[in-house]
Amino acid sequence: MTNSQTSNRIVAIIPARGGSKGILRKNVRVVGGLPLIAHSILDGRDSVRVTEVYVSTDDAEIAEVSRSHGARVIERPADISGDTASSETALIHALDVIEQDGPVDLVVFLQCTSPVRSGADIDAAIATLEREQADSLLSVSPSHRFLWKQGPQGPVALNYDPMKRPRRQELEPQYMENGSIYLFRPWVLRRFANRLGGKIALSVMSPRAAFEIDDELDLAVIGFLLSNTTDSLD
Repeated sequence: MTNSQTSNRIVAIIPARGGSKGILRKNVRVVGGLPLIAHSILDGRDSVRVTEVYVSTDDAEIAEVSRSHGARVIERPADISGDTASSETALIHALDVIEQDGPVDLVVFLQCTSPVRSGADIDAAIATLEREQADSLLSVSPSHRFLWKQGPQGPVALNYDPMKRPRRQELEPQYMENGSIYLFRPWVLRRFANRLGGKIALSVMSPRAAFEIDDELDLAVIGFLLSNTTDSLD
């Protein structure tokens, strides 16, 4: 069911619950001079290809902040707003609401907690999906780390031979999912209840895009990055 045609109606959906365990009210915390959620909204609006930007939320303050920065708001029901609710349930609900106004060709899923991106990054991801005739896409950042896991018999190297330790530059190219941009055709979400499915493509972003917000230190680091980022994140 790969769709090779250029997408026309491309909507960005940003899920943002009011409750958060790690950082209180993180989606409206000021980071890099703006409420956290505003960065993702503005990235969506700065994209040449995105036609509409929506925020799915159960929280009145998040809704107000989102509207003030140009997003349309979808009220998320309480039964899919708890700590155990997945992003996919919010995405399906939002897509059902959005498609009452007509079919959607492509969904851009942006996570507030991975805000080191630009509208140009979103456009590049869309171009990659279309060029590769893919059904879904995830953004990644290059990784040159030597990875290990704790096995039954002790530590085990995952991506290199410790007895023939290569230089980092000699490692086969590897990529880390950075959580910043996901693209999918609506049928992928409905069939798999997952943001990824069908033919999957990768959009490679800057190493800085790998920074995510999980704690207060992350807020400070990303605040610095966002305040000192030029138009290019490369």
